[in-house]
Amino acid sequence: MKMVVTGGAGFIGYHLVNGLVNRGYEVHVIDNLTTGDPGRLHSEAILHVADVNSLHTTEYIAMLKPDVVFHLAAQADVQRSIQSPRLDADANIMGTLNLLEACRKAGVRKFVYASTAGVYGDLEKPELHETDPLSPISFYALSKMVGEHYVRLYHRFFGLTYTILRYGNVYGPGQTPKGEGGVVAVFGARLLQKLPLHIYGDGSQTRDFIFVKDVVEANLAAIHHGDQEILHVSTGSSQPINHLVELIRCNHPEPIHIEYHPAKPGDIVHSCLNNSRAREILEWYPRYRLEEGIAETYHSWVQPT
Repeated sequence: MKMVVTGGAGFIGYHLVNGLVNRGYEVHVIDNLTTGDPGRLHSEAILHVADVNSLHTTEYIAMLKPDVVFHLAAQADVQRSIQSPRLDADANIMGTLNLLEACRKAGVRKFVYASTAGVYGDLEKPELHETDPLSPISFYALSKMVGEHYVRLYHRFFGLTYTILRYGNVYGPGQTPKGEGGVVAVFGARLLQKLPLHIYGDGSQTRDFIFVKDVVEANLAAIHHGDQEILHVSTGSSQPINHLVELIRCNHPEPIHIEYHPAKPGDIVHSCLNNSRAREILEWYPRYRLEEGIAETYHSWVQPT
């Protein structure tokens, strides 16, 4: 089978590309390399340098006629989306629409769309389910929500099969602190520079941290499962940022200094995604506990491959 991964030179993307190649698939990557690093791609993956919102991408999909397209390419910086809403929409809404239209014309069998827990906004619920109302509080999350609707309508009108995966807070080796970076990657970069860690808010805000290798397995499961489903890729539990710091401390031999700052606009306070439907439908479950994932991630900071 032939696979295309947009954003495949990015953090989650290159892990997914490795997983696909290792399972014997022919893998093509479409990436504009704005944040991606081609040097970390698997040697058997084929890179096509293009923006998803471009004629080049349309031409590549038409030429390749892949079986499955994994759409990971995105402008993923919440603060940048607030500063430049139009640029965010161009990448995340128009880019998704351009890719969907290309997939429709090329007869792609399945479209796997990477979405985010951010689509729920700051719902005051201890645990979120896929049926909960969507209320984004950043332009980034809004653009991902709109992308979801386009994916669903392309199935309704054109029969394009899909799975939408809403990720928790993804972390792991290879994540950079800019563009695609979550709090774990930011903390790692500051540790390496021997700088204090900045926490925006009081540190009691929580995230559902999911290890990147578990995210890859969920995407692989979606090749054959989860048609016309929206599913949470998460651990089903949430951890405070302060606890995250304590886990990093357990691995770091030197003192870690913390500085607290006011919360950023658009940041969600609490997030926990119920993953029971993903477990049942994808026949998948997260294998990494946060302690294990942080230890492996920390090791990659101090001994990069």
